[in-house]
Amino acid sequence: MKGCTASGCLIAAVGVWLILSTAVIAAIALLGAQPNTRAVLLMGASLVLVWIVLAGSLQRLLRDPARAFLHKVRLDARIKFVALATALALAEEAVTTTLTNLAPLFGVPYGSAYITASGNYFDVVCLHSVVVFVPMFLGWALLLQRYDFSPNAVFLLFGLTGLSAEISFSGTQAFLQFGLWIFVYGLMVWLPAHAFPAERGARKPPWWMYPAAVLIPVLFAIPVAVVVGSLHPVRIHFPEIPPNSQAFPNP
Repeated sequence: MKGCTASGCLIAAVGVWLILSTAVIAAIALLGAQPNTRAVLLMGASLVLVWIVLAGSLQRLLRDPARAFLHKVRLDARIKFVALATALALAEEAVTTTLTNLAPLFGVPYGSAYITASGNYFDVVCLHSVVVFVPMFLGWALLLQRYDFSPNAVFLLFGLTGLSAEISFSGTQAFLQFGLWIFVYGLMVWLPAHAFPAERGARKPPWWMYPAAVLIPVLFAIPVAVVVGSLHPVRIHFPEIPPNSQAFPNP
């Protein structure tokens, strides 16, 4: 692709794979999957459509005016990054929780198919997901203050962090949806990364900082995850879906 950076080309390739694989999954869901499996698959496909295609396209469209606005706001870039990333994470979970609550629309009773740990939005964001994402965003804010990662690199690296989190949550089957998770998590941080001006004095990251940047947000999140897990040990608030139905589990 002419004029495409390495990270930009990689994002495009992952995006093409995601669209093709989602189309196949949707076709399987519509052509004969069991009801619970079909509902979960269609919830996942709807997540791709709403959060990745629609919200992702909107982020791309608003990138330049959003960057200009962020640079005008008289706050530390780290604060702006964490605040916007948190807002986007809350928006993403609003989509997933809504899809979980729309189970009857997908042809099954409420609670028999789901892509969140609960149908209660505040339970999801305060006790399962966003509460753990915030320290991850803080870790990235500190990294971006020191190192000049491009927004595309932040997208991919945090996407890989999210993928590793999903694998730890639901097993290696999550790796089969690597395109989904890279985009779901990457879109939480891509636009916020534009809050950092190029002239901030950050230096080019050495090669070893790229794999380290996948791990560092996890280290920031571990203390919060331990506290939240001890206070609220319930992993999922619904009856377990049969293993072949867990296509798009979400923490």
